[in-house]
Amino acid sequence: MVEVLKLTKKYGEKKVVEDVSMKIAKGKITSLIGPNGAGKSTVLSMVSRLIDKDSGDILIDGLDITEAKSNALAKKISILKQSNHINIRLTIKELVSFGRFPYSQGRLNKEDWNHINEAIRYMELEDIQDKYLDQLSGGQRQRAYIAMVIAQNTEYVLLDEPLNNLDMKHSVQIMKVLRRLVDELGKTVIIVIHDINFASCYSDYIVALKDGKVIHEGSTDKMIDRSILKNVYDMDIDIQNINCNKICVYFS
Repeated sequence: MVEVLKLTKKYGEKKVVEDVSMKIAKGKITSLIGPNGAGKSTVLSMVSRLIDKDSGDILIDGLDITEAKSNALAKKISILKQSNHINIRLTIKELVSFGRFPYSQGRLNKEDWNHINEAIRYMELEDIQDKYLDQLSGGQRQRAYIAMVIAQNTEYVLLDEPLNNLDMKHSVQIMKVLRRLVDELGKTVIIVIHDINFASCYSDYIVALKDGKVIHEGSTDKMIDRSILKNVYDMDIDIQNINCNKICVYFS
């Protein structure tokens, strides 16, 4: 379990995260939703220790992350940020192999290559695995980064808006892969996501943030509710049941 307790982060005088607490259960997909500037990505970055918290506590399976060694934490939790910039020229396979660094320290063995090849297969990148990243479309590059995270083989997988730059087909593919990671391999996925319908169709639990605070949280069925979503997004959203999924209609 990931426990976030009274987490706060300030930039200058502005509190971007204020007194945020949540418990994220194992073996589930938990989606963080909310408008721009709600603090979702900042919370995710603090949980993964990419940025420092100002106050509060973050526990992963009871371990305070401030006390964990970096390499040990990298075997427990992996994160894909919104923007990824690597200045050296790499192929997809080389990029994905970086996910094994906490284990291999650069000396890849058979087990490492099994994880690398499986991650490439998961993301349907076999045919282009020897292409360089600068030869790829934005969507192909995003899938390669997600394959790297999968190859890291951590219990907790954190993704900050992983559907950016993806078309509908590959967005669905990513969400199905995340669902498989949870259902088949017992992973715990925490995802920042803007598309409320992907959150509705694939999440087990949803946490809504606004102005740096958690304002609602609960099961997906509870959270996909007109009054809750109006409070989160300040707009009227019609909800329809289609193929046992709650679909939000917000275009009219």
